[in-house]
Amino acid sequence: MKSLEVFLTLLVTITAFDSYYQPDFMQNIMAARNVLGKPLQKCSTSPVTGYMRDGYCRADPTDGGRHTLSGIVSQKFLDFSKKRGNDLMTPHPPSFPGLKEGDRWCLCVSRWVEAYEARNEEGEEVVPKVVLESTEESTLKSVKLDVLKKYAVDIEAANS
Repeated sequence: MKSLEVFLTLLVTITAFDSYYQPDFMQNIMAARNVLGKPLQKCSTSPVTGYMRDGYCRADPTDGGRHTLSGIVSQKFLDFSKKRGNDLMTPHPPSFPGLKEGDRWCLCVSRWVEAYEARNEEGEEVVPKVVLESTEESTLKSVKLDVLKKYAVDIEAANS
């Protein structure tokens, strides 16, 4: 009988939590804009990225790393990031599969800027390509749109 009470209490708690937060969650996604001023698109679901692991590179007040830039990582960037203390290649199950060259990932804006600033010493390949439609507009507080466009894979979206 005790286990049934615990189960029902847990079920009520989860249901209340879900119904309380779900509308805000969806509203935040719907309201998010990309650097082009259009609705934010998903960055990746394979691997699942985003600070909230929902596929979106959107700003969140609890995200101290500001994972708002949708990038396509190169091996050079992965090695660069590891040298600076952030190993993105090693899996940490269940929420982090480890990245490989060509993966789309919501990157910390500051790490992207670091790679951009190191491009003269490390080579252009160290700077991840940018997916403008999936890069949240708050990224523009740290990186100018013209700079992002130089590394964009979806430049045609920027010109439309």
